Amino acid sequence: MKPGLLPLWVADMDFEVAPCVINALQKRLDHHVYGYNIILDEWKKAYSSFYQRKYGWNLDENDLIFATGVVPVLSSAVKALTEKGDNVVVMPPVYNVFYNSIVNPGRNALEVPLVYRGGKYSMDFDGLEKAFALEKTKLCFLCNPGNPSARIWSKEELLRLAELAKRYDVIILSDEIHGPITRPGTQYVPFLGIGDIAKEVGFAGISPSKAFSLAGLQSAAAVVPNPRIRAKFEKQLNADECAEPNSFAQVAVIAALNEGDEWLEQMNEYVFANRDYAFQRINQIPGLKAVEGDATYLLWVDISELGCDGKTFEAYLEENEKVFFNAGNPYGKTGEQFIRINMGTSRENVVEAMNRLEKGAISYGRR
Repeated sequence: MKPGLLPLWVADMDFEVAPCVINALQKRLDHHVYGYNIILDEWKKAYSSFYQRKYGWNLDENDLIFATGVVPVLSSAVKALTEKGDNVVVMPPVYNVFYNSIVNPGRNALEVPLVYRGGKYSMDFDGLEKAFALEKTKLCFLCNPGNPSARIWSKEELLRLAELAKRYDVIILSDEIHGPITRPGTQYVPFLGIGDIAKEVGFAGISPSKAFSLAGLQSAAAVVPNPRIRAKFEKQLNADECAEPNSFAQVAVIAALNEGDEWLEQMNEYVFANRDYAFQRINQIPGLKAVEGDATYLLWVDISELGCDGKTFEAYLEENEKVFFNAGNPYGKTGEQFIRINMGTSRENVVEAMNRLEKGAISYGRR
């Protein structure tokens, strides 16, 4: 990293993890044996209890499958549920690794862009129906809530998506890794919690890794209620060697989900105060417009009035103002005139980043 560079880019937070997680890991560390591990009943109960307590989702413990990450869930699902040349629908702007998981094994990423109107995003259901009706469309990735759009999808929107999927025999895989990160007073809607139709047509990837800063411990879960989908998916996940926990993966998750509610609430309060501050600052800068959103610590910013793409502006800011954000280009063509900024850091860093962003936007606009 360049000296003096302020990085607010990768989707990870700067905060220390919750004390309950540190204590649980220290206790496990003191055991002094770190061999192979079985899937613990306590791990399943922790997930089920958390999602029931927080979101009213009756998550059946028997539907849980351990995975080393949500990305392995995506990649194994593509290989298990589609053939080479099949379509997997994505709704950009969306997490760039969705594309990698689809393209790397020889499938086609079929884009149905979100509709961007009035500074907000919505699903294009007419476009989705046309894509689902194609013979080669077998799977659809849903980012719930949206990264980078920060949209919390409503129950009505999710039901409409599930109904389309059932009509055209398309499977929905919902990436819900950002689900617990929401504005105080709001909450996201788990796809599988909307009713039996979702359990029939879809499954989900979940993890506390984003919300509790645990990504390096490689611990996630797939929730797969449909036996037909489960049999194919679980076989592939094991073939990909992504279904076995390390000695700390379950311990951290159990502690976070069972004991971390207060820490999570405090984190959300802090992060969304950062978001609100940055939102107001950005919308006062000529040429920039922050996108409204009630989820994730990732702020999506429209730079189209500057007359450049995200990569150009990203490079300009890094070189001239020593601040580094994500260019929107990797998130699909509709993200090319955006940047993404991480709010999961100290207020001091956010204030300084906004100062550098403002200076850089003004100087770039004068070129």
